[in-house]
Amino acid sequence: MNFGNENQSQFVIYPKTQNNYLQIKIFIVSFWEKKLFYSITQIYKTIIILINTNPCSTNFQIMLDNKNKLKKNVFSVVILIIISLNIYAQEKINYLELGVTQWKSGNLGDAIKSFNIEIQNNIANQNPVVFYFRGTTKFTLKDYKGAILDFDRAIELKPFYFEAYFSRGQIYSLLENHNLAITDFNEAIRLNPLDSIFYYFRGISKMRLQNFRGSLADFNKCLELSPDYVPALAARGECKFKLNDYKSSIEDFDNAINNSPNRSRAGYYALRATSKIKLNEFASAINDYTEAIKLSPGNSDYWYFLGFCKTQIGNYSGENGALVDFNKAIELNPKKVEALYGRAFTKNKLGDSRGAVEDYSQALGLGSSKHVKLVYDKKMSQNVLDDLRKGVEDKIKMAEFSLERSEIYFNQGASYYKLGNFKQAIEDFDKTLYLQPTNIDAYYLRGMAQSALGDQRKAILDFSNAIKLNPKYSEAYFVRGIIKLALGDNSGCLDLSTSGELGYIKAYQVIRDFCN
Repeated sequence: MNFGNENQSQFVIYPKTQNNYLQIKIFIVSFWEKKLFYSITQIYKTIIILINTNPCSTNFQIMLDNKNKLKKNVFSVVILIIISLNIYAQEKINYLELGVTQWKSGNLGDAIKSFNIEIQNNIANQNPVVFYFRGTTKFTLKDYKGAILDFDRAIELKPFYFEAYFSRGQIYSLLENHNLAITDFNEAIRLNPLDSIFYYFRGISKMRLQNFRGSLADFNKCLELSPDYVPALAARGECKFKLNDYKSSIEDFDNAINNSPNRSRAGYYALRATSKIKLNEFASAINDYTEAIKLSPGNSDYWYFLGFCKTQIGNYSGENGALVDFNKAIELNPKKVEALYGRAFTKNKLGDSRGAVEDYSQALGLGSSKHVKLVYDKKMSQNVLDDLRKGVEDKIKMAEFSLERSEIYFNQGASYYKLGNFKQAIEDFDKTLYLQPTNIDAYYLRGMAQSALGDQRKAILDFSNAIKLNPKYSEAYFVRGIIKLALGDNSGCLDLSTSGELGYIKAYQVIRDFCN
């Protein structure tokens, strides 16, 4: 129905009236959505009051003709409402598009928030694309477990969503779960058999499982579809190396080097050199490692293998001798056992037996010392846990005063907590919860105090109670997550993922450091 082009066009012609128009529009829409208008007469009276109490600018008077005409013409008021509601509907934010834009620009935290809003706004009719992009954003944040859950949901809503299968497969591959990765890549290929990248990643997973024949077939198919795809050329070369087909692998590395930019060639030179070593072509391998070092001088492996090749041709001393290369490898990585062994061997050849014994002893110590690795087995120590917990921002607000005075105990406990008197704080939180069993923040802070005293099990129970009472308590998820990790429970990563999804962006840094 056409309500008059003049009225409709005026909303565009007079941009200077936007603030006044927006004021009325927001007023109308908010009351309309709350269903506070029950008749045209009520609408009429409400807008008359608004106009009388909020005088319009000169431009807005021109747009509406004048106040008196509006007051006398109820039909004009109805038109204004309908146009306002239409414009309101058109101007509703598309949070999916906004989230994708934020993701592309690297604004990942806000992208997660936008996707969350889009999901909440469409609970009854969920869009698989939103879950896919939220999963992709989490993937970028290295929140792999959270991303998998989103890809699961995307596939549940759209079973033929091959992009989601592929993305989930990539995560499984990164997490070294190659059997699941291959299952997802199989499905992606079944749904879209002409995408070369699917074959490449499936080939990588098969190679990690030592299925070199299967991976070779996948790399061949990838290159059949995309003949110049350099990563597939290099991967096929590695696969042929594993199958002892050294000459053919060198051909693939040649093509990878010739078709890649300089900054990517270092690894391909090194791979080609390993095949040449197997063919006893040490002089040519030395040239390749020299080129690799020019492009990546900080790689200790390249220096070690350069020194190794030189020992094979008897070049031990001098500016270009093996000893210089092993020294450089050790300078870059003092715990590189191979380089210590190589240097010891070279020193022995050069008559420095005492120096050789020292290097051999050090190499044996590093090689057989199990306790060095055990330090890293427990990812999160008590000190790290304490530091992360102390870094959580205090967002607790003052509560209203009640007859039970529970908030006095609570705030006194909060003060004791900040002073480091955790036992007294717990006593006050106990009293708070006796008087007010649903005090969410009392559970949260009592959990913080329990954790500070080292009673992590009780702390987890308190954070779980806080989360039951408020499922969106991002900080509670965060602290429960880091405690679980400290106790060796990897489900803490899911808590951190939820915390990040709810807006506590610091969780993603912990996920990057401890969950992957």
